[in-house]
Amino acid sequence: MVLVKNDEVIRAIERISYHYHLNITNRVLRPLILQLYLDERTWKHIENFTEKLEEFRYSGFKLDDLYRQLAACARFIEAARNGIHSIKNKVKTDVKAPDKIYREMTVNNLPNNLQVFSEQLSILYALLIDFDQKNAGGNLPVYVQVHELDSVRHLLAGR
Repeated sequence: MVLVKNDEVIRAIERISYHYHLNITNRVLRPLILQLYLDERTWKHIENFTEKLEEFRYSGFKLDDLYRQLAACARFIEAARNGIHSIKNKVKTDVKAPDKIYREMTVNNLPNNLQVFSEQLSILYALLIDFDQKNAGGNLPVYVQVHELDSVRHLLAGR
């Protein structure tokens, strides 16, 4: 089990978590985002990744868990990109909302915020691969053994 205590990785996770909560799962979008079709395991990985930083900051992150959490975030991005029109329509049809303009602005910025989220995850992924390769010590790097990573680059790029 490889533990990650790298300051650069921790800072990247902090930035990702902050962006995710502020711009993607804020009070307007969270109820809509939670309607995206993702399995319970994926949601749990995302929750652990974005909300439980303090638990692992000092003891270290398990590298294979970080990879799985990153892959879950990539699947989330794909689902959110595919569901963006549905999310926008739900906000437009809620004409009784007192903060309608704010809600529409938040939803209209979602594609850009997903792109920023994706870019931040790509940076973290590169940091983890670099860390993994440097610490493999003649063994296979962990990323080669985690099958969830097969499509991460593709999902993050939106292709």
